[in-house]
Amino acid sequence: MTETIKMIHEDALPGSEAGLEPKPEWQPRYPGSGRLKGKVAIVTGADSGIGRAVAALYAREGADIAIVYILEDEDARETQRIVEAEGRHAITIKADVGSRAMCDNVVQETLAAFGRIDVLVNNAGEQHPDKEITDISEEQLRRTFQTNIFGMFFMVQAARPYLKSGAAIVNCTSVTMYQGESELLDYSSTKGAITAFTRSLSENLIKHGIRVNAVAPGPIWTPLNPSGGASPEKLEHFGEGTPMGRCGQPNEVAPAFLFLACEDASYMSGQVLHPNGGTIVNG
Repeated sequence: MTETIKMIHEDALPGSEAGLEPKPEWQPRYPGSGRLKGKVAIVTGADSGIGRAVAALYAREGADIAIVYILEDEDARETQRIVEAEGRHAITIKADVGSRAMCDNVVQETLAAFGRIDVLVNNAGEQHPDKEITDISEEQLRRTFQTNIFGMFFMVQAARPYLKSGAAIVNCTSVTMYQGESELLDYSSTKGAITAFTRSLSENLIKHGIRVNAVAPGPIWTPLNPSGGASPEKLEHFGEGTPMGRCGQPNEVAPAFLFLACEDASYMSGQVLHPNGGTIVNG
């Protein structure tokens, strides 16, 4: 984990939500209706941004949450407070999902605390903008794939023995998988891999009653982009290129993760939802 922390701190990633202005909007927008009552969810990258909004909404709908994060202790504690304020239980687990051993530990700590796993949300990711493909170092390329796609394999491999019929896996891909992004060559490539992984894993697990779907957000205001995940030029007009003319908020994305995790989506697997501000993509 030492090398991971070193690289992340070089460009301030993943970024602190506590110090970000304006603050991302994570608050659930409607009362809960028990759609995840009695469930246990692991949410990676849950300390801030989309992951925090998902944890908050899942808790409002009745789930206990394992909050997985890599660096930002203050943000993770705040997400835990948010979950507990909804009357649910939460644990924080500091782990690098790019490590198979740490993913195994995440699952074991979750089982020790809650005794079961019903929903796995693979949300953790990293991105590093580069204007030229020759600017991407071998270290960065390997690290981006290690976190964004290897981490999903490792988390599913660790959780799979404990996922029963009715369980759900929700992966976070991106609009960049469908549109491409000239400054995010390695990141966009991992998102393409995630979409293929989602569809293939669905085919692999559906016979066991486990549904696998994904969400492909557009530009969303989270700590990732202003902390080094986007160039200053992109950040200045972040989200303005969408049909809605603005970036989205985490609590505009979280309901897609909820829908795919609960029984409302009982006839959906291998699919991708697109909360992206109106951008039309195929798939």
